[in-house]
Amino acid sequence: MHGNWNNDMHDGFGWGWIPMTIMMLLVFASVIWLGVALLRRTGTLEHAAVTGPPAPQAPSAQQILAERLARGEIEPDDYRTRLEALTATRT
Repeated sequence: MHGNWNNDMHDGFGWGWIPMTIMMLLVFASVIWLGVALLRRTGTLEHAAVTGPPAPQAPSAQQILAERLARGEIEPDDYRTRLEALTATRT
C-alpha cells in the first residue's frame, strides 16, 4: 500500500512542472526587467533635473561691438577704433 501511495503522488504531477517552471522564470524575469526599467527612468529624470539645461554662452566683446554696428548704434569709424582698442588690450 505504501508503494502505491508514493507512485500516485509522482504520477499525479506528470510533466506539468516544466511549463510551471518556465512560467515562473518568465514572471521573475518580468519583475526584474520592470524594476530595472523604473530605476533607469527615475535616475535619468533626476539627473536631468539636477543638471538642468546648459547656460547660454555670453557673447564676446567683439561680438557685441559687431552687433552694435549692425544695429546702427555706432559708425564704422567708431567700430574700427573700438575694435583696435579691444585687440590692443588683449595682446
